[in-house]
Amino acid sequence: MSCDCSNANRSIKCTVTQCANHCDSADYCALSSIQVGTHEANPTVVECTDCNSFELKK
Repeated sequence: MSCDCSNANRSIKCTVTQCANHCDSADYCALSSIQVGTHEANPTVVECTDCNSFELKK
């Protein structure tokens, strides 16, 4: 799946081009909302957070 920018959500900026929801020609997400989570028991820095809406581009 590849997203174009006709459905870009300008409220969700994203630079992860490997994600199926990334707009190919601009750094935005095509989803209407995302889920942010963590992989740490006690997150203290930005690297501890994750976009749980990530889907690998095929």
